[in-house]
Amino acid sequence: MACRNGCCCGSGPINEDNARFLLLALFIIIYLLCGAAVFSALEQPKEREAKERWAQRFEHFSQKYNLSKKDLNNFLRNYEEANVAGIRVDTIRPRWDFSGAFYFVGTVVSTIGFGMTTPATIGGKVFLMFYGLLGCAATILFFNLFLERVITVIAVVLKSCHERHHNKAVLPQNGRRLSEGGRPGGAGGAGGGGGGKGQDLAGWKPSVYCVMLILGVAAILVSCCASLMYSAAEGWGYLDSLYFCFVAFSTIGFGDMVSSQRVVYEGYATAVYRLGNFFLILTGVCCIYSLFNVISIVIKQVLNWLLRRLEAPCRCCFPRRGHHPHRHPRRNVVAPGHLRARRDPSIETDAINESETDTGRRMSGEMISMRDFLAANKVNLAIMQKQLSEMAIGHPRQSSSSSRQNGFSGGVGALGIMNNRLAETSVDR
Repeated sequence: MACRNGCCCGSGPINEDNARFLLLALFIIIYLLCGAAVFSALEQPKEREAKERWAQRFEHFSQKYNLSKKDLNNFLRNYEEANVAGIRVDTIRPRWDFSGAFYFVGTVVSTIGFGMTTPATIGGKVFLMFYGLLGCAATILFFNLFLERVITVIAVVLKSCHERHHNKAVLPQNGRRLSEGGRPGGAGGAGGGGGGKGQDLAGWKPSVYCVMLILGVAAILVSCCASLMYSAAEGWGYLDSLYFCFVAFSTIGFGDMVSSQRVVYEGYATAVYRLGNFFLILTGVCCIYSLFNVISIVIKQVLNWLLRRLEAPCRCCFPRRGHHPHRHPRRNVVAPGHLRARRDPSIETDAINESETDTGRRMSGEMISMRDFLAANKVNLAIMQKQLSEMAIGHPRQSSSSSRQNGFSGGVGALGIMNNRLAETSVDR
């Protein structure tokens, strides 16, 4: 069957955002299938062994005490109900005193949800719906604000290191400093050299990969320190403690291992341990949340790279860039304001990145300047409202000129913050 307009898809050109979405959905499906295969191969033999062992113990217990299997099953069902209510064989801390309730609401608003404590009354379940709605939203906002400040600190530190390296790279000659062009910094040259240096430093932005490395190291350090504390206080193995840290910090929260559940910790100040547990979980969740968002930017860059690789076999689905006279700039490109002012929509982004920087260094995966980020934050809510209203009425989004004026393009929420902080472009990867 001949494809319409020469398109192998048969439906005309595909929007780049839609293509990226479909590619990501395909990747997630394949990722889920591979994960299911690995976990099934690793865990299924253990599950079968546990079932066989339990069946033997159940049979032996019913024969030893002359109990019918029906009565024994009914008793076990009663214990399961008590287990849901927080009753365990070993003595544990009360679940619904003030400190236990505070631990519970902390797992709710942080979306960890260990599951070892759940409301049993109708009033508690109804209240949880409304309480979690506001609490989870406020906590996600807190994580986003934490992410902004972490990226700011990292950017300041990395830029300071870059400035020191830049100053050492400018060698003195006859008591005068050389500019980037090699001219001595005399009376007139000093101004030119200073201007060149200022422009070079103004255009410099930390790499997203460097930021990801720093956040990864920070998350590992927090997890290792927390694991030491949990191994000593809870009696867990160090690997089990690391496993608990990842499950808790990433807000997966299986509930198979939960910290700070004993009534008293012998040899340790119980109040100090519980306070340290609270702050370590809070810090770990913030670090892992920030790391996940940076990794999502890298994944998006990989998807953009794959889309460019797919352009060759299907030029009509992914129109060749630079040949369409009315093609708008890429919506995902985030560049400093003084560069966007000179941007020609018909110019390829690669050419912009090569010509607009002093060293010809490409800007993909780099952070935008603080001035552009602050300007972007002021209009973030307005842009989100505009996008939602356009989607509601079914009107297509307009040209990216408004996003260029506002200082950023594409993305709201955590991904929007990262797109504002990090110049997420795919053209150079």
